[in-house]
Amino acid sequence: MPLSRNVVLAGLLGGLLVLSGVLLGAVIGTVFFAGTVAYLLIPLLYRVERLGLSRWFASAATAGLASLLVGVPVALGLYLASTRIGVVLDALRDVPEEYPISVLEYEYAVDISLVVDAAITYAAALAVDAAAALPVVALKLTLFGMLLFGLLLAHEKAERAFLATLPDSYHDVAHALGKRATATLYAIYVLQAATAIVTTVLALPVFLVLGVPYPVTLAVAAGVLQFVPIVGPSLVVFGIAAYQVTVGNVTGALTVLVVAGVIVAWLPDVLVRPRLSRSTADLPGSLYFIGFTGGLLTVGPVGIIAGPLVVALTVEAAELLAAERNNGRV
Repeated sequence: MPLSRNVVLAGLLGGLLVLSGVLLGAVIGTVFFAGTVAYLLIPLLYRVERLGLSRWFASAATAGLASLLVGVPVALGLYLASTRIGVVLDALRDVPEEYPISVLEYEYAVDISLVVDAAITYAAALAVDAAAALPVVALKLTLFGMLLFGLLLAHEKAERAFLATLPDSYHDVAHALGKRATATLYAIYVLQAATAIVTTVLALPVFLVLGVPYPVTLAVAAGVLQFVPIVGPSLVVFGIAAYQVTVGNVTGALTVLVVAGVIVAWLPDVLVRPRLSRSTADLPGSLYFIGFTGGLLTVGPVGIIAGPLVVALTVEAAELLAAERNNGRV
């Protein structure tokens, strides 16, 4: 029995997608990020259109704004990594190789030279990698903007084409998965970004008052680390406290742990995270952490978004299956 045209075309599409993934592997992450951001920005596109702009100009304006919001933090991070790292290296070289600790009447010398040497090596490699990555990042940001514009401009045609490949009885499944994907992407992109901004705004004056070196750089780092679940900006707080201990300022280290720990590492979660919890009420934090960690370790930075998204869609599919089986028993 000859295969139907739908089966042949579906097989052809699947084969071409696999081939595209192999040949375009260097930019597959950029394509994925552009696709997820475009999917999330569709409501904003409609709002811009209601201002009286055509679809072309509305897509260009939305894509331009999104590219700017993505490009500025990335460029700032690479600039700080490539320019401030020399100052960090000088500070690491000034750290004493041994740190004396007094316990009762005895004094011990803790050798931290290996840790300092490893930190210096890592920091130097980071500076070289950041400088080398600037042209590549600029090219990928350009590709990101172009893809975002094209996807926003033609998203309705793409949606119709996708639904046309599915039987009518499965359109509700596609819409349910799409709704879950929208909620998950909103939580990852919008609310996590809001938490990161609040963290940076709170961290900067705290670091300035506490006399922390390089307060701007560390405040930005604390904000970026909000995208890392569980640990987050606590890494920056503990790192500053550890540095204070190595220079003999134990009181300063305790002050950083208490003040910065509360204001920088804890308070942003109280101010912003409740909204995140409500938006992801159907996805437990443990599953989000599994998706984040597994995705990051498996496919790299793109897994930060792809991992939780796949987990959320898996949960939605399981709920749809359970509902279908329950309806079948009625």
